[in-house]
Amino acid sequence: MLNRNDAICAIATGNGGSIAIVRVSGENAFSILKRCFSPIKRIKNAYQHGRMMYGNVYDESGETIDEAMAVCFYAPNSYTTEDVFEIQMHGGTMSAQAVLKTLVSLGARMAEPGEFTRRAFLNGRIDLSEAEAVMGIVGAKSQSALRASIRQLKGGVSAGIGKAREELISLVALISAATDFPDEIDEDVTAKNVSGRAKKVCDYLISASDKRHARILRQGASVVLAGLPNVGKSSVMNALLSCERAIVTDIPGTTRDVLTESVELNGVRLSLSDTAGLRDTEDTVEKIGVQRARDALKDADVVLYVLDAAREMTDEERENLTEMDDRYIVVLNKSDLDSVISLENAVTISAKTGEGISYLTDKIIEKIGVDAENEDLMTLPRHIECAERATEAINRAIAWIEGGMPLDFAANDLTEALNALGDITGESMNENVIDRVFKDFCVGK
Repeated sequence: MLNRNDAICAIATGNGGSIAIVRVSGENAFSILKRCFSPIKRIKNAYQHGRMMYGNVYDESGETIDEAMAVCFYAPNSYTTEDVFEIQMHGGTMSAQAVLKTLVSLGARMAEPGEFTRRAFLNGRIDLSEAEAVMGIVGAKSQSALRASIRQLKGGVSAGIGKAREELISLVALISAATDFPDEIDEDVTAKNVSGRAKKVCDYLISASDKRHARILRQGASVVLAGLPNVGKSSVMNALLSCERAIVTDIPGTTRDVLTESVELNGVRLSLSDTAGLRDTEDTVEKIGVQRARDALKDADVVLYVLDAAREMTDEERENLTEMDDRYIVVLNKSDLDSVISLENAVTISAKTGEGISYLTDKIIEKIGVDAENEDLMTLPRHIECAERATEAINRAIAWIEGGMPLDFAANDLTEALNALGDITGESMNENVIDRVFKDFCVGK
């Protein structure tokens, strides 16, 4: 798509809201506005930048469509850096669609998905990663995901990538100088310098492109409750959710399937899954539930292994304790009764009274281990894929250097890494990459 400056229009709000907003950007935007909108009262300096005007919006025949508010944003001080105006009217679909039809009849064209944000990118107001953050904000499923997208929109990811690119540019320049002036610059010293600095760039990219952290920030973490029947897993889940969601009875094997609910703790979205009690059973339905419980454990980010603190542990529970990995938190439930179990590092709670639940939530967040405030952390799969390509290229460059090969070999791979990082911010201006980013945007953004 060409970087055209023609006037584009779209509805910028979702269906069903009490207010509908139509947005226009591009050349002749304000002449179009003045032909379809008129303030109800004469206003001194009407249509000035950022001033909200109350009036009527008309169709091409002069019939009133709706009472509305209109506001102008003059280039370059607008979202797209072009002349932009918005008309805000009553919600629903009919008024907004009628206004849209009028705007098209007056010379605007329907915007393509993401075209407003694409123009902001092509006009240099934001880079590609900041453009992607717009959709991240729209689709955020938790406070941590929202904060991560806002930091990305403010250039958090771009800043780190920018520093990495500057370092790679410097390393390529060092190699170029060493090969062009071999009598003046010691190639061995340059090789050692380049290798050491390239490793630091590699370490940064690896830490900033943690797939697990990115997935949890975007989608949330999976927390699975496991244990033998009747230890209180369902009660623990209800306590964490602060509602009676799972069925609780004294009958062993009540939970026959994986029951999953979402909750947000400390800004992180969690998928809590109550599972069937882990035991050997001849009941066909319960057996299926037990297998599903074991499958859920394999993919869990955190496992709460619940024990009944009021009864002695079974041999099976003791064996399970020895096989736990670092995803597990051992939970001693029923602290309101006389406890007969004491385990180091276990979390003691009472799902019935709520005792210890707050501490358990803190331990869950600690176990998840996601730093939602890390501005450099990449959250989008595309960014991580680019960072991985860059890391692989840098490692090849380091291998060439450490293998005693000419520095030109390393320069080629460092340049490849530079281009891969440029794909994150759009500095490489790869049209295919840009198209891929904006194809998932909604119209009006």
